[in-house]
Amino acid sequence: MPLVTTGELVTSAATARSAVAAFNIITLEHVEAVIAGAESATAPVVLQVSENAVKFRYGRLLPLARAAVAAAERAAVPVALHLDHVQSDDLLRQAHDAGFSSVMYDAARLPYAENLAATRTAADWAHSQGLWIEAELGEVGGKNGEPPLDAHAPGARTDPAEARAFVADSGVDALAVAIGSTHAMTTRTATLDHDLLKRLTAALDVPLVLHGSSGVPDDELTAAVAGGITKVNVGTALNQAMTGTIRAFLAEHPEAVDSRKYLSVGREAMAEAVARIIGVLAGDGRSG
Repeated sequence: MPLVTTGELVTSAATARSAVAAFNIITLEHVEAVIAGAESATAPVVLQVSENAVKFRYGRLLPLARAAVAAAERAAVPVALHLDHVQSDDLLRQAHDAGFSSVMYDAARLPYAENLAATRTAADWAHSQGLWIEAELGEVGGKNGEPPLDAHAPGARTDPAEARAFVADSGVDALAVAIGSTHAMTTRTATLDHDLLKRLTAALDVPLVLHGSSGVPDDELTAAVAGGITKVNVGTALNQAMTGTIRAFLAEHPEAVDSRKYLSVGREAMAEAVARIIGVLAGDGRSG
């Protein structure tokens, strides 16, 4: 089916008090696995390409983006394409022509005033192109002159009052908030601050996004969705599924040289992880 927009999926999820799953893709196997998993779960999904993934692909956005668009157009479920954690203005300006309907502009490493100014400029440009834009806000105004904490650095927390002012002044369509998750966690031990999430939900009138979800246990994810999170980003969990399965396959088949043999089992493992995570977010009991 034709590509849908991230804004459509997130708005629909917010109306249903649910969350749309957004998975970071690096290879064609990631693309195919995410779509296969979403089809198995009969659920819409967002394919995300991060700036780091673009750097891995020799700095070229189009090859992976074109593959994602082609696969999405043949999917049996709605699929949107999102450009994630963009810091480069040059990359930001490639989004529309590459088939993306949304971007996440990442200036959270900057002091508040600079973050706001950069995000406002990015939001104005994105909206002029018809793009939905997400930003993030961590802990503003570091103590004792320290720089601000990135939104998903350990210990960072988003202040509801600052978040409300940031959203109003930047004009963004969604905000990724720091409530206890951390990027690139390989153990599922994060504990979310659900009281803070409740206060953020009450303070803001834009959808809230959870990054670093691979390190969050199932019950915490389910509670986060119930508390107002409407977009859940997942990356590391797919890479764990792929790498672990390939490692086991090659240990069992040391003679294997045909990459299709081990990439196929890695792709299948990622598809299973996608379907399982979507089930967790839906609260339908598929979290076992």
